[in-house]
Amino acid sequence: MGFAWSNMFVPPDEDPRTDGGFVGERDTLIGYLRDQRLTLELKCADLDASQLAARSVEPSPVSLLGLVRHMAGVEQSWFRVHMAGFQVPRHYRLSDDRDFDFHGATADPEVVKDAFDRWRSEIAFAEDYVDSIDDLGYLGDGGLALREVLVHMIEEYARHNGHADFLRERIDGRIGQ
Repeated sequence: MGFAWSNMFVPPDEDPRTDGGFVGERDTLIGYLRDQRLTLELKCADLDASQLAARSVEPSPVSLLGLVRHMAGVEQSWFRVHMAGFQVPRHYRLSDDRDFDFHGATADPEVVKDAFDRWRSEIAFAEDYVDSIDDLGYLGDGGLALREVLVHMIEEYARHNGHADFLRERIDGRIGQ
């Protein structure tokens, strides 16, 4: 009996992620972070606003849309604020609701568009920033080495992609990858 791909996200030959094979520390860190970002994108693919905003594991406020909003803020915080030193208002943070990234994730197509636009914009900034630094030991404005931030980001995405696995399976049964 062969493995069935019908409930997986994409067949192996269509998967945009790599399967490792990176050479050197820099390429390994950047490659795994890229793959983790692509994994979150795959978990959200082909869902409408209502499905993306579904809080599938009550009473948790976590949804796929909330995760995208959260990761936009995480990208912004680590690369734009802690590394580059910009003083900017945090995405999806209210003074009275630090979890507005999740609480504000509503089934509105404009909210969905905003979340994905901000997330992709922060990823583009992060990629440009990392490309501009030659030394992974470079200490950013927050005093952390770029290497540490890249490792932390891989960990952050991996943890939340685990949440995304359960959320997506609960929405439509699609699993893994």
